Amino acid sequence: MASDQNKNWIVIGDEEPGFSLRHFVIPSHYKDDVERVLIPHGMIMDRVEKLAHEIAADTEGPLTVCCILKGGHAFFADLVNRLKKCTNAAGQNLPMQLDFIKVKSYEGDKSSGNVTISYTEQELHDLKGKHLLLVEDIIDTGATMTALLAKLAEYQPASVRVVSLFLKRTPKSVGYIPDYVGVEIPDQFIVGYCLDYNEIFRDLDHVCVISETGKQKYA
Repeated sequence: MASDQNKNWIVIGDEEPGFSLRHFVIPSHYKDDVERVLIPHGMIMDRVEKLAHEIAADTEGPLTVCCILKGGHAFFADLVNRLKKCTNAAGQNLPMQLDFIKVKSYEGDKSSGNVTISYTEQELHDLKGKHLLLVEDIIDTGATMTALLAKLAEYQPASVRVVSLFLKRTPKSVGYIPDYVGVEIPDQFIVGYCLDYNEIFRDLDHVCVISETGKQKYA
């Protein structure tokens, strides 16, 4: 995998093919639906561990960790479990509150252009003065997160940071970069580790590139 010394995350190059399916345990019902393994599950777990240490080092007080559903829930669970064991720069454990928000902008592998947020008006007002950590599975164009951050800013949280396990290089990007990134990936549609295609593939542990067969089958 490629690396960029100017970035604090792993970079997968455009020409890197990933790994053959024959080297991994893939559920039999998906054997024709994915092309290859892009990121093995073990590597994902190691990046989650590293991100937890980075976040803890930057955090002084109570933190509201907010899971962006549905794709972010596996990352969220693994990250929170590791944050519980981390200490900040002062050697203290992190007091945490957990929250959940559903943000929808995708239909299949295309952005619909419409962003809907599940928080009620009262839940938004309750964010005032809190230090938020938004946990996202993937930043694609960045349009969804930009819209979400603009909405949250109206309700005056004390701070908002974003951690995304994946950051996609795409010409459609609006230029948004989250505060913490696990892995930068090529402009390919990935599934697994709770990333879905029309609600399918959430039960796949490895992160894989979906095949055309998979797209057609689950369209």
